[in-house]
Amino acid sequence: MDGTTTWIIVALVVVALIVVALLMRRSQESRRVEAQRDKAREMRERAEADQIELQRREATAAKIDAQARMAQAEADARAADAATLQAEARHRAESVTGDKADVEERLRRADEIDPDVPDAGRVDPTYDRPTDGTAGTPDVAADRRDLPADGR
Repeated sequence: MDGTTTWIIVALVVVALIVVALLMRRSQESRRVEAQRDKAREMRERAEADQIELQRREATAAKIDAQARMAQAEADARAADAATLQAEARHRAESVTGDKADVEERLRRADEIDPDVPDAGRVDPTYDRPTDGTAGTPDVAADRRDLPADGR
């Protein structure tokens, strides 16, 4: 064998080693790219699952917000009803006060003309009307304390 053939064989072996090295590198690169694809796919799947969970939580939050708004609207409506009822109560109380003053005036006039009411002709601001239904009539039993038990 001469030197040229040896150099050709060495060159072929070197080329073969380079080709093998390139093929191994390509294979490793291919596996690395595939591993990256798998990792990216897993990340997307987890992100999609998280996104679904977030959408569920958003829906729950929106539902609770709607319930809160509805409760607030009901509370506002009840407050408005309460205000209306309070206004009506004030109106009726004012009406009753006016009517009460009218009734008291009529009772005072009746006391003025009633001969059985003491001091009927004068108006005494300290005169306290009895609450037992006697409308200011004198206490007959009190006037008879000095009489004997047989009433004579």
